[in-house]
Amino acid sequence: MMGDRLAKYSDAGLLIFRLGFGLGFLFFHGWGKLVGGPERWAGLGQAMELFGIGFGHTFFGFMAAFAESIGGVLLAVGLFYRPVCALLAFTMFVATVSHFVSGQGTPAHAFKNLFVLVGLLPLGPGRYSLDALWFGKRAAPGA
Repeated sequence: MMGDRLAKYSDAGLLIFRLGFGLGFLFFHGWGKLVGGPERWAGLGQAMELFGIGFGHTFFGFMAAFAESIGGVLLAVGLFYRPVCALLAFTMFVATVSHFVSGQGTPAHAFKNLFVLVGLLPLGPGRYSLDALWFGKRAAPGA
């Protein structure tokens, strides 16, 4: 069957997915937030009040911007893959809850990204990643 023949390309497929998904986070979500500076970060970080955290808004906003921009790059190249997936998944969880509670925007995109990231977590970065090159991590469907 076709699926059996294509299985040997799963690492290449994971690379293509990581590049598109990770760079998409950088360019369409994170970069504008990262360069927005402390005022923008404080506004983003206010979402943590939904979880009873009323301090550190600038820090939490910066972390969200960092996750979506630098984390997107790290995801694309497959470096520190699992911690980055977890950090991005947490960011998407907060974004989903924030959209639901505030009614601003739609939670659909953040909700979808949350589940994609949680699904990627156990797969590993694949053979064509910096984790595999530098640390010998080859945990992927085709490894």
